[in-house]
Amino acid sequence: MTITTHVYQIFIRATPEQVWQAITDSDWTRRYFHQTAFVAPPVQGQPYRTVLPNGDPAVEGVIEEMDPPHRFVQTWRVLYDAAMAEEPPSRVEWQIDLVGENLTRVRLVHGDLAFSPLTWASVRNGWVWVLDSLKSLLETGAGLPRLSADQPDRSSEQDRSTDADWHRAQAVEANNSVWELVQRDPRSAEDDEELLRRAYAAGYHWDRAAGRGPQTAARADYMIAKALLLTGHPGASLSSADRCLDQCVRAGLADFDLAYAHEARARALRALGRPEEAARAWAEATSVPIANPEDRAILQQDFADY
Repeated sequence: MTITTHVYQIFIRATPEQVWQAITDSDWTRRYFHQTAFVAPPVQGQPYRTVLPNGDPAVEGVIEEMDPPHRFVQTWRVLYDAAMAEEPPSRVEWQIDLVGENLTRVRLVHGDLAFSPLTWASVRNGWVWVLDSLKSLLETGAGLPRLSADQPDRSSEQDRSTDADWHRAQAVEANNSVWELVQRDPRSAEDDEELLRRAYAAGYHWDRAAGRGPQTAARADYMIAKALLLTGHPGASLSSADRCLDQCVRAGLADFDLAYAHEARARALRALGRPEEAARAWAEATSVPIANPEDRAILQQDFADY
């Protein structure tokens, strides 16, 4: 499981047929799923929409699979919140299996959330309550009561921590995907545009990631400097390289972070037709001691084409 996917599993004392009906029949969803209901019965391959008790839209999407009573797959776009409605649709998979006498396992996977951070954060705990309410309804005849208004909310700190983990995962993914395009030869104009988008996306997520600090900021600026240079923007590349070096100096970063900062400046200066400054920056880059032999080998390989 990646951090962009939520996976839940619950065991319910009921048959798969009973669980299936509770998931797909509005007479049941109203009793445990925040009183929401399908506008029309779900049909495989067709769009669907659910609504709140007052008729306001809740969620919409397409029913991708219906294999009663075992598998139900739907795309998921939130409508009850304007900001979440702007995010791309995600995907919810229900897997329903008989695992014992009158005992059913429900496995729910909510994925395709990489570009939907608000939805990701909203449903993370929301599904826990819905599934528990489903279990309560089928086993006792009543869904869970609403949380009391004065119930203290202790989730904010945890939410911030989890959101930071999500940003870190996205930063790593975007950062790694930059190298895929850096190494592509030849690159098209569309590739160059995508390279810039990925580099800036990595920087955006590193700024909000768990464990962020001067080191991650420096590495984000380096990647942006590299992307800008490769796509024909040496002046902007130099500005990013300067920020990268400034981060290293102010935070006392040494080793390969410092070496790469000088390298980025050298390449940008050379592209700008400033050979003397480029030579000095290159001398700085190649004189930085690299402690780890593997890091030293990678750096020498990266510097070989200067």
